[in-house]
Amino acid sequence: MSSPAATTSQPEVDREIGAGLRRLRRERSLSLVDLAARTHLSIGFLSQIERGKSSPTLRALVTMADALGVGLADLFPATGVTGDQTATIVRSAARSQLQLWRSGIRKQLLTAHSAGSKLSLYIVEMEPGASTGDELYTHDGEEAGLVMSGAMVLTVESESWTLQEGDSFRFLSSRPHRFANAAEGETRVLWVACL
Repeated sequence: MSSPAATTSQPEVDREIGAGLRRLRRERSLSLVDLAARTHLSIGFLSQIERGKSSPTLRALVTMADALGVGLADLFPATGVTGDQTATIVRSAARSQLQLWRSGIRKQLLTAHSAGSKLSLYIVEMEPGASTGDELYTHDGEEAGLVMSGAMVLTVESESWTLQEGDSFRFLSSRPHRFANAAEGETRVLWVACL
C-alpha cells in the first residue's frame, strides 16, 4: 500500500484511534460510564480502546461514532496533511486511512473531511477471511457501494448476498447488517456512506 498510514505499526494505529476517541468523548463532557451506557460496550473495553490496548472492530467504532454524534470519518487518524473546510479534492498520497488490522479491514477516506459533512466516500479493502464479525450491527445513515475486485458477502437483516466484481448495493444503515470477504484474495469495494 502506498498510503501514508499503511506504514504505521499496528499498536500505533490502535493508540491513534484511541486518542481520537478519548478527545471526542472529553469534548462532549462524557465519562466512560456515559459512553458505555450509550454504546452498550463495557467500560473496561472502552478504556482499553482509548489507551490503545485493544483494537476496536468496525462495529464498535461505528457504535462509538454514533454515540459521540460524529461520522466514521471523524475517527480516522490525521495524515498530517491539513486543509480547509472547503477542500474539494484529496490527492492519493494525502488520504486518511483507518486500519482495523485485527479484523483485516482497511478503509481509505477518499473525500475531504469537513465538520458537519454527511457524505463520505471510501475504498474498503478486505484481506482474505476479513469480516465485520458474526453479529449484525446498525447505525445512522445510508450506505451504497460497488465491488471493484474480489467478492464480498453482504448480510442485511435475514438476507445474504454474494457480490462479485461489478455488483453494487444500497441499504439504510439502520437495518441490521454485516459484511465479509468472500474471495480467496483481497476484495476492494468503493463504499459511500451518508449520515
